[in-house]
Amino acid sequence: MRTGGFALIMLQKIVLAVAIFIVILVALTFGETIAIEAFQWISHLAGVVIHNFSDLYYALVQYVSTHSVKVLIALLLTIPICYWIIKSKGNEMRKPNSQRKIAIVLAIFLGWLGAHRFYLGQTGWGIIYLLILYLFAPLAVVLGFIDAIRYLFMTEEEFSPRQV
Repeated sequence: MRTGGFALIMLQKIVLAVAIFIVILVALTFGETIAIEAFQWISHLAGVVIHNFSDLYYALVQYVSTHSVKVLIALLLTIPICYWIIKSKGNEMRKPNSQRKIAIVLAIFLGWLGAHRFYLGQTGWGIIYLLILYLFAPLAVVLGFIDAIRYLFMTEEEFSPRQV
């Protein structure tokens, strides 16, 4: 296997693990009121311009210090779930249809971070999403949703991780 192919597979596994961790953490944090809290969070995110990455860093540090038990539980749950998915569904994840489904989910939930672009091996576009997030966060959120819709309505022939 080529080194680039191996790196892409490793990047996909890392992005999948991060996505699972965030989903578990959000589920633990919001619990029963996840829909209301998620809506408020997206509204807040779309209404706030992040001035620099230090804002994100300090918000993350504050969250981790406030909710350290939830972060630990999410980490402990993420490891066996990722291991199970990679072992049982590893070959399936390489199929274009599965890659498309995962890319759609990533674009919906983490599109503002460019996670779907990193997952598809489009590192340059992923970095552009991070820059857009830094400059104007609402645009990054909208672009993530647009990519999710694009991926949803593409045919299998149109969807190719190299061409998307």
